[in-house]
Amino acid sequence: MHDEPAAPAVQVTGLVKRYGAKTAVHGLDLAVARGGVTAVLGPNGAGKTTTIEVCEGYRRPDEGSVRVLGLDPVTQGAALRPRIGVMLQSGGVYPGARAEEMLRHTAALHAHPVSPDLLIERLGLESCGRTPYRRLSGGQQQRLALAMAVVGRPELVFLDEPTAGLDPQARHATWDLVRELRADGMTVVLTTHFMDEAEQLADQVVIIDGGRTIAAGTPDELCRGGAENTLRFSGRPGLDLASLLNALPADSLAAELTPGMYRIEGKINPQLLATVTSWCAQHGVMPDHLAVERRTLEDVFLELTGKELRA
Repeated sequence: MHDEPAAPAVQVTGLVKRYGAKTAVHGLDLAVARGGVTAVLGPNGAGKTTTIEVCEGYRRPDEGSVRVLGLDPVTQGAALRPRIGVMLQSGGVYPGARAEEMLRHTAALHAHPVSPDLLIERLGLESCGRTPYRRLSGGQQQRLALAMAVVGRPELVFLDEPTAGLDPQARHATWDLVRELRADGMTVVLTTHFMDEAEQLADQVVIIDGGRTIAAGTPDELCRGGAENTLRFSGRPGLDLASLLNALPADSLAAELTPGMYRIEGKINPQLLATVTSWCAQHGVMPDHLAVERRTLEDVFLELTGKELRA
């Protein structure tokens, strides 16, 4: 009869973090459910890195409450650190140490580690096991950092840009590993600049901008918001969209994205589709590549932040 398993793995309330006169995080709220993958997205300078570093215990909040696995990462860091994994982008590694010995040493520090041999195989590190860290390629260093973050079988792991610099095959191997970790009950907090990565892996997406959480939900929930879906078609450039909108329901939107490429947003149903094709017939327009599409996570991100997600 314990309520703790249902409590969020990470609970951030009203977080404020300042650097001198600059406020990087403005009263941010964040909740990470246990046993799933939460992707934290935001444009550069949004405050997401600072927020994650506070959760990891590397920075002290100026205001607000932060609890990770029920503990304060600053005052209870000694109790928290053995229970979490952190993927370091750089630093904290002896440059002369060999890749495989680093991973096996890290595994030996934990009571029930993931098999280092399994991680070496899954992440394609066999060919560089005896290579000193400083001589590893950027992609090899990235995969080793991921392996070291998860080898101790932590309850919660923070993965910062886990597939940056990886080739497509290594990216998909990393995705498969993250899915297996989730299936084993591990909680994953993921920051990424790849929108397809968030769509593929995340159970929950949190979008941060201007130091605040501006949206949170499952990918499906976020993509359902606003327009239910989108109708796209191509035709000759410069169609009279005002005339088309007059024929459509009042809450519809129409735009020429690029010359000859059109998008209609609103409640896309058989009646609206028939109205569009009828209007096209009346105006001598052949609507090529006519397709109904769901909004993507990238569409949502752009609408909310006005920015593209870039590394």
